Amino acid sequence: MQLDAEARTETGKGPARRLRSVGRLPAIFYGPETDPIMLSVDYLQVKRMLKGKSSETVVLDLRIDSDGERQSKKVMIKEVQRDPVTRDYLHVDFYEIAMGKELEVEIPIHLINIPMGVSNGGILEHTRRELRVSCLPGDMVDKIEMDVSGLDIGQSIHIRDVSLPPGLKLIDDVSLTIATVVAPSTTAEVEEGAEVEEEAAEPEKEETVSEEES
Repeated sequence: MQLDAEARTETGKGPARRLRSVGRLPAIFYGPETDPIMLSVDYLQVKRMLKGKSSETVVLDLRIDSDGERQSKKVMIKEVQRDPVTRDYLHVDFYEIAMGKELEVEIPIHLINIPMGVSNGGILEHTRRELRVSCLPGDMVDKIEMDVSGLDIGQSIHIRDVSLPPGLKLIDDVSLTIATVVAPSTTAEVEEGAEVEEEAAEPEKEETVSEEES
């Protein structure tokens, strides 16, 4: 993927709002051996690139226009800031990478198919949704799919059960659980017990009255 960027000099909330009002997104480019460059990029283009993907797995060619010159950098998206209410993008960080150097990234885990235990009345609990791996940028994938159709009630899948694509190396503890199918009664009892403990632990609240009210 390729993304065009323009260098900018103005910083602060005011200039950032003006950029967003014309369909541009404030950004920054930096790296271990690179001086930071303030940028702006096309908002809709970034939105299309991130649709359905984890930002950390996106690798692209960033083409930077600065003072009439263009330079191309291989980057990954290090961070994306979003509005907590509207979920609109506010700012994006691009980090320079070397294609021959391994990265540590978190790749989303997608569960596919319906477990037999769910068909028998159980509930699927997806407890771990990302897998931390080491890989070269060219070997990175958007997601890792795991077939859970064979899980019955009381059964689990763990990180050791994952079949990784070529070039990916596990970093996480292989004993960690990714998903479990539990019986409905067990789930209800656990939730009910947690509610009782929470009520017992919550102290009685004292009503405060201001001087004006008194």
